[in-house]
Amino acid sequence: MSRPATSDHDRFRQALGHFATGVTVVTAMEEGHPVGFTCQAFTSLSLEPPMVALAPAKSSTSWPRIARAGAFCVNVLSEDQEAVGQAFARSGGDKFADVDWRPGPLGVPLLEGCLAWVACELGIVHDAGDHELVTGRVRHLGVGAGGPLLYYRGAFGRLAR
Repeated sequence: MSRPATSDHDRFRQALGHFATGVTVVTAMEEGHPVGFTCQAFTSLSLEPPMVALAPAKSSTSWPRIARAGAFCVNVLSEDQEAVGQAFARSGGDKFADVDWRPGPLGVPLLEGCLAWVACELGIVHDAGDHELVTGRVRHLGVGAGGPLLYYRGAFGRLAR
């Protein structure tokens, strides 16, 4: 499939940037070491059975490591976790160095201070252009308190109260 002209590509990004999303960090354990990445492309998928979906970029170096683990956690970031979102959006380095976390169900890292977390077994992975569309079978979950961290028009933000 051909890619749209650059101006079409930029316009697509601009238009979709007007859709506010929550910010998550997807985590897993690989050979005893935590791995993770920031992901805005996350949604609930099914109530029965409980499932979620996310769309990691094929260029991600963290996603293949998480996929091999077979289980992952989607940590929904709170409004005071912008630094966490930025840290996990970077490629390389020890993203967990300044982040408080604990082992959770399925052995997945749970980030402290999150609004919610969803521990999943890897489901089906579909090809989706320059991303993959991934389903997760929800096995455990929990909720915290506070307001959400949002991503809108290329920047982090918070809900106005």
